[in-house]
Amino acid sequence: MTKENIKWWQKAVVYQIYPRSFQDSNNDGIGDLKGVEQHLDYVKKLGADVIWLNPVYNSPNKDNGYDISDYQSINPEFGDMAQFDHLLAEAHERGLKIVMDLVINHSSDQHKWFIESRSSKDNDKRDFYIWRDPVDGHEPNNWGSFFSGPAWKFDEKTGQYYLHLFAEGQPDLNWANPKMRETIWNMMNWWVDKGIDGFRMDVISLISKPDGLPDGKVPEGDIYGNSNRAVANGPHVHEYLQEMRNKVLNNADIMTVGEASGVDIENAKEYASNDGKELNMVFQFEHVELDGNPDPALGKWYDQRVSLPKLKENLSKWQYELDGKAWNSLYWNNHDQPRAVSRYGSDKPEFRVVSAKMVGTLLHFMQGTPYIYQGEEIGMTNAYNLGWDDFNDIEILNAREYLVNKDHLIDDDTLLRYVHYKGRDNARTPMQWTAGKNAGFTDGTPWLKMNDNFGEINVEEALADKDSVFYYYQKLIQLRHELPIITTGHYQLLDPEDEEVYTYKRIGDDEELLVINNFTESEQSRDYGVPANAEILISNYPDDQGTTLRPFEAKVYRYKN
Repeated sequence: MTKENIKWWQKAVVYQIYPRSFQDSNNDGIGDLKGVEQHLDYVKKLGADVIWLNPVYNSPNKDNGYDISDYQSINPEFGDMAQFDHLLAEAHERGLKIVMDLVINHSSDQHKWFIESRSSKDNDKRDFYIWRDPVDGHEPNNWGSFFSGPAWKFDEKTGQYYLHLFAEGQPDLNWANPKMRETIWNMMNWWVDKGIDGFRMDVISLISKPDGLPDGKVPEGDIYGNSNRAVANGPHVHEYLQEMRNKVLNNADIMTVGEASGVDIENAKEYASNDGKELNMVFQFEHVELDGNPDPALGKWYDQRVSLPKLKENLSKWQYELDGKAWNSLYWNNHDQPRAVSRYGSDKPEFRVVSAKMVGTLLHFMQGTPYIYQGEEIGMTNAYNLGWDDFNDIEILNAREYLVNKDHLIDDDTLLRYVHYKGRDNARTPMQWTAGKNAGFTDGTPWLKMNDNFGEINVEEALADKDSVFYYYQKLIQLRHELPIITTGHYQLLDPEDEEVYTYKRIGDDEELLVINNFTESEQSRDYGVPANAEILISNYPDDQGTTLRPFEAKVYRYKN
């Protein structure tokens, strides 16, 4: 890749908004589209180019909007289509693009397609979904749901099971049906014609189910087969995405990113190939799955930090392998992940700001498109004050139901500790705007309990402090816009076995960047032979002490090579 052929989305920085938790404009306790519009200038001030909007479509909210009952209308909790159109126009007026979250592996069971599909075996929408006869009086195979329990639901009326890889209210669409695909293309083109700037595609790697739907391997100590391994990157997934490219994505200059559960390097090279046949980039999960429980039956639920050499090995693999072949997405946070500063840095008051800056530095100098999740730019933390009565997330509630109550694999207190470390509601607590009532999110009762540290951690405070995490992120974004080497330079990891410091280079034609990150709360000493003429591009400490690295110190040198 040269400076000349960089695509706009390769230099862009994306700001993810979870509308329900961003800003409530009518005091019903739920964030909405008008609330998003109120803060477009804030996103612009940060310097981001693109807003990724979590789903705002009509939905019964079994999974917070990832169960869509109408793809072409807005959930009344968020507003209406006129308000969406106004938001899109206001964003474009400011030079901001909007990427829609698209959930097309499954719909809601309240979508008119599914209501028709389950009405009878000979309905013309029956094959829009995946129905199977019972086998020996039970489910058609042993697949487990991502949200615990079986992935099949028996329907009394027609005597068959339907597949739901997620909640019972999220039946999987049947992508083997060309009529179903055509209906999806028409819906997507409707949004493209409206002027949106792209799609983030939810669990897109799961749309092609394996022929014959064979049983999955059962992890030790578990009851159900691993459906992710059984389904991810199925036999026709690339064929479907190439059809999508031809029928929809080539109709405008839009950005696409696929959430690709179970993706590996080789698949990613196809999904996000530089030849542009499918998507622009994928979200892979390997680096955020490194800190899962050693007991596979407990899956992600754990509270031990990732080993730094393992993290380096994984992130570096993606940097090396996709360079020149495909494009990376870069993220720590999103609506499904805990807060980055709590997971990779430190949320202790004395280290929170400096470690939030370090975590940002490490990611933003890599090759790929960075994603910032709302609140990350002010160093929002996990919400340790939430108890069992406060959680809203179906994944957390189902984990308790199955792992504690039904299967007795873990006790309540231990799971709560794990949820405080890894649970999705850590990211979903409302945005902290001010130190006032409900952090300025709402004058009503918030849909999800606030993190109780909003008095110290909020936007108002961050904007008033020139050394805040916000202004540091602003500079990270500015550097990416200004320096082609951050987009085009090659990556080189230094000291892969170092357990305390993560250091890498970005190598351009005539210059190099040296990116140094101390991952510990103790002082370290490292000598990387920095040239005498090197300039410091950015650092989270006001001075440079050379080979001495203070707690969570991050600094980036630039020099001619």
